[in-house]
Amino acid sequence: MGTRALALAGVAATVAALLSGVSAQAAAPVLKAAVTQTSVWNGGYGADVTITNTGDAASTSWTIEFDLPSGTTITSSWSSVRTSSGQHHKFTNASFNGAVKPGASAKFGFNASGGSLPTNCTINGVACGGGTTPPTDTQAPTVPAGLRSTGVTSSSVSLTWTASTDNVGVTGYDVLLGNAVSTTVTGATATVSGLSPATAYAFSVRAKDAAGNTSAASTAVTATTSPDTGGGSTVDVATAAQLQVALAAATPGQTIKMAAGTYRGSFVVNARAGTASQRITLSGPRDAVIINDGPTGEAPSCPAPTAGWDSGYGLWVFDSPYWNLTGFTVQESKKGIVLDNAHHVTIDAVSVHHVDEEAVHFRRSSADGIIRNSVITDTGLVQPGFGEGVYLGSANSNWSCHGNNGGIDRSDRVQVLGNRIGPNVAAEAVDVKEGTYEGVIRGNTFDGQGITGQNSADSWIDVKGIGYLVEDNTGTFRSPGTFANGYETHNTSTTPTLPNGCGNTWRNNRSDLGGVGQYAINITSVSKCSAMPNVVYASNTVTGAVKGLTNAPVTP
Repeated sequence: MGTRALALAGVAATVAALLSGVSAQAAAPVLKAAVTQTSVWNGGYGADVTITNTGDAASTSWTIEFDLPSGTTITSSWSSVRTSSGQHHKFTNASFNGAVKPGASAKFGFNASGGSLPTNCTINGVACGGGTTPPTDTQAPTVPAGLRSTGVTSSSVSLTWTASTDNVGVTGYDVLLGNAVSTTVTGATATVSGLSPATAYAFSVRAKDAAGNTSAASTAVTATTSPDTGGGSTVDVATAAQLQVALAAATPGQTIKMAAGTYRGSFVVNARAGTASQRITLSGPRDAVIINDGPTGEAPSCPAPTAGWDSGYGLWVFDSPYWNLTGFTVQESKKGIVLDNAHHVTIDAVSVHHVDEEAVHFRRSSADGIIRNSVITDTGLVQPGFGEGVYLGSANSNWSCHGNNGGIDRSDRVQVLGNRIGPNVAAEAVDVKEGTYEGVIRGNTFDGQGITGQNSADSWIDVKGIGYLVEDNTGTFRSPGTFANGYETHNTSTTPTLPNGCGNTWRNNRSDLGGVGQYAINITSVSKCSAMPNVVYASNTVTGAVKGLTNAPVTP
């Protein structure tokens, strides 16, 4: 199809910007940038950006920044290093195309979803059309008004509100369930799913703009999900035997309600799948307590429900997607809650404590899950080095058992929202394993007291995954414990080769390192992530650090 030239700031196809800080008499590069739409398809387009030097000296580097209107996003880019925050995108030269000689050019490209073109373009800090850099936007959008529920099902609530206004433009809304962000949308409607039947939930909404300014939260509204219908039933249980039978026979749309009391035994959900429209719910009050005194019997070479073997896991959900686990407690077990090949599982308001190893494990490609509003303490009582609070994925040494997606444990896009993790969590509060992608860790409180340092567990979060967003968390550390940094990355080598520990973002986190930790955010290697850099924003804060906020460059 034909090729169309497009304006980078809505002004002209080619825009020029003189590099700042160079006198009129000195030889200097004069850079121009032009974007050319190379292909167009239903729902998106591809573009090349060509940088030419019409000056009389070579450039040493270049940086282009622009905004995309709400509804258009960049899905991929090449021959540049891209960092993005909301609708704002920054491209710097790759290692091979920063030096542009007089009369020469360099090029990079991107693909976009949506049809809008870039605006507010700058090149090397100067407006692409010449003149001064656009002023910094510090004004937050107005608070969303008129929040109301427009409909409920047994597992979801639909919301709408009056759109906010902003001096530049609103780019999106955070929908809060309690104090945790449940979802982010671009318009003034949202549907929050993964909820339990016949349960009241409180929602509020806040608006955001491209500069990262956020409004206060709206007035909260309460909505109650409907009772389960469409063939679903409610099964009330009050004994361990009744719970085991109910889990073994669970059907889509069903709710299993635990009465207060102690449930001691082996509790396994094996190949009992819900659906997106008919989730299966296991719920109980906080004083409904699951305990497993195992393990017993001979274990298989790879963990799987096996006759004659009790894993010792408090609750084991195996090959069973679309479950809600709500309200109850798991304690005094080898592991707390383990999900294996159980995608789209929501864990809400549970308590897990006094377990031998980790509290909650999303394993064997248990993708698109959520753990929110839960409390985790006292883990790793027998094996401190394996006493994580929340464990996402598997170490590559265990992919032979748990790598069920192309040989990798792809427990991707798990959201860890609004939980309280610690004290006495013996390993990391959240351990993000290599090979997992694009999770969200937001709004949690981490208490590092009691972390042991065993098996290199010496931070609140260790990120070996790719493309995670870590924001709005609060972490503290007080002795006793072994504590090196608040957050860390590691670039684990794997087969196949993956950009482990790269492309992650830290924003609005508050860290108190207690005079012990070195950095709030320690990026192990910048060079290994040059094509997909980790981004640490200046909105992160730290007190009690031996060295400071981070060892990496800080993005304003």
